[in-house]
Amino acid sequence: MKIREAVLGDHQAIAKVHVDSWRETYRGIVPQTYLNQLSYADRATLWEKIIASDNTVFVAENEAGDIIGFGNGGKERSGDYPNYQGEVYALYLLTDYQQHGIGKKIVKEIASHLKGLQLNGVLIWVLADNPSVGFYQAIGGKKVDEESVDIGGKQLIEAAYGFDQTIFKS
Repeated sequence: MKIREAVLGDHQAIAKVHVDSWRETYRGIVPQTYLNQLSYADRATLWEKIIASDNTVFVAENEAGDIIGFGNGGKERSGDYPNYQGEVYALYLLTDYQQHGIGKKIVKEIASHLKGLQLNGVLIWVLADNPSVGFYQAIGGKKVDEESVDIGGKQLIEAAYGFDQTIFKS
């Protein structure tokens, strides 16, 4: 398994992981009509723009060199959490590759990059009904907040998990 910075040519593979992981993870949580309308092309356009403007996108490749997961982050967006200057904006991994330590490696790469930017402490928002929410607790996240979000016309709870400086250690 290899974790590396994303390059422009990765945008289509990242889009596929993004859409497929949403459809796998959020089935029964997010309205099916919303999941059905997710588009590889739209996500590819989004990720092409993000990669072009940001070097904090990391991908996980399997032994065949296929992208099977990704994550990105940057400065905490709201400014409401002074103890968490960095934020992981996205972390997605295909179901078959979960529970093998890959997600933790991606988070650590992002956190390390953010520390290099002098962004200390990391915040990650996750849907409270996400079956992987225990992952964030297992890697040291402490729930610091929650809010209601509308996804596809359904009100869902999103929880913020904060990570202190220990996330930067190996």
